Amino acid sequence: MLERKEALYEKAVLIGLITPDQDEEKLREYMDELEFLAHTAGASVLKRFTQKLDQPNSRTFVGSGKLEEINQYAQENDIDTIIFDDELTPSQLKNLEKELDIKILDRTNLILDIFAQRAQTSYARTQVELAQYEYLLPRLTRMWTHLERQKGGIGLRGPGETEIETDRRIIRDRISLLKEKLKSIDKQMATQRNNRGKLVRTALVGYTNVGKSTLMNVISKSEVFAENKLFATLDTTVRKVVIGNLPFLLTDTVGFIRKLPTQLVESFKSTLDEVREADLLIHVVDISHPSFEDHINAVNTLLADIHSADKPTIMLFNKIDNFTYEKKDEDDLTPITKRNYSLEDWKKTWMAKSDYPTVFISAVTKENYEELKKVIYEQVKEIHIKRFPYNDFLFEYYPEEES
Repeated sequence: MLERKEALYEKAVLIGLITPDQDEEKLREYMDELEFLAHTAGASVLKRFTQKLDQPNSRTFVGSGKLEEINQYAQENDIDTIIFDDELTPSQLKNLEKELDIKILDRTNLILDIFAQRAQTSYARTQVELAQYEYLLPRLTRMWTHLERQKGGIGLRGPGETEIETDRRIIRDRISLLKEKLKSIDKQMATQRNNRGKLVRTALVGYTNVGKSTLMNVISKSEVFAENKLFATLDTTVRKVVIGNLPFLLTDTVGFIRKLPTQLVESFKSTLDEVREADLLIHVVDISHPSFEDHINAVNTLLADIHSADKPTIMLFNKIDNFTYEKKDEDDLTPITKRNYSLEDWKKTWMAKSDYPTVFISAVTKENYEELKKVIYEQVKEIHIKRFPYNDFLFEYYPEEES
C-alpha cells in the first residue's frame, strides 16, 4: 500500500523526437498521450524535452547536449523518472542509466506497468506477466542492476521485484510456463465461446478511453468498471443483451492505442479473439478528442492486422455532450464551430457519410441513445436472418419504455 502511495507522487519528465517520420504536431499529440499514460500510472509530469534529429541516437536516443540539459534539470528538480516516447533498445537503456543515474522508462514499459496495475483476473495477470517477461528478457542485466538500486514505483511492478538473482534460463522457463498456461486458458475460453450458442456476437472496439465501458453499462445495464483513465479495464466482459425481442451477445474489449507494444498484442490473443470471432463490431470514437481521426486509423490498422477489418461495423461517435450547443440568432454571423454543433449538424459532417451505419451519441447523458438501439437492432437482425432465414417474422423493434 505504501509503495502505491509513493508512486502517486513520482515526478517525471518526458522525452520525444521530431524526425522526418514524425513532425512537431504529431510529436505533440504523442506527448499529450504519453503524459496521460504517465498520469494513469501515477506520475506528475513537470517538463517535456524534445529534439529534432534525422533518427534516434543509437547510443542515448537523444544527442549529448540535450542529454546534459535533461540531466541538469532532473538533478535540480529531484526527478524520479524519465520517460521516453519510443521503445528504447537494451543498449540505449543501459547507456542512459549510466549517464543519468535515474530510473528510465520507455513507452512500452510504461504501458506494461499500467496493465500490471489494472489486471484484475488471473487470466489478465498471466497475460501481463508474460508480456513483461518478454520485454524484460533482452534487458535483463540493466533491470537487475537497476532494481538493486531502487525498488518499487512505476515500471517496476510485477516480475523481478523479489528475485534479483534470476537468470536468463529461469526467465525463459517462466515464459514457456506462462505460454502453456495461456494456451490452456485459451482453449477453455474458445470452448466457452462455442457454448454461447448461435446468438449474434457484437464487440465494442475503439481507442482506449473513448467510453466503451460506459457504453457497455448503458446498453447491457451492467456494472462494468469505467474511469477517465487509459486502460481502465483489461478483462473482457460479455453480456447477453435484448433489444426489442432480439437477444445478442455484447463484448467489451481492451482499448487500442498507437505504438501498442507487440508483446501485448501477442499476450492478449484471447481478448483479440473476441474481436476476430465477433459478427458485428461497434467502433466507438471519442469525437471530442482533437486526434480522433488518428485514433480511428490506429484502430483500423490493428483490426486489419488481426484480419477483422472487413466485418460489419457500426461507427459510433461518442461524447457529443462535451460540445455545448447554443442556437444561433438569424442575424448572428459568427461561424458555426464544433463547439456549437447540434445533433443535426453532426449528421451533415463527413463522419456521417462513411460506408458504415453511423450514430452520434453521449453514453453519459444518453442523448440519441434510442437511435443507437435502432441501428444495433437492425444490424443484429440482418445477421440473424442470414443465419436463420425462416424466422425473420419473429422480430420487431419497439422503443424501451421509460422506467
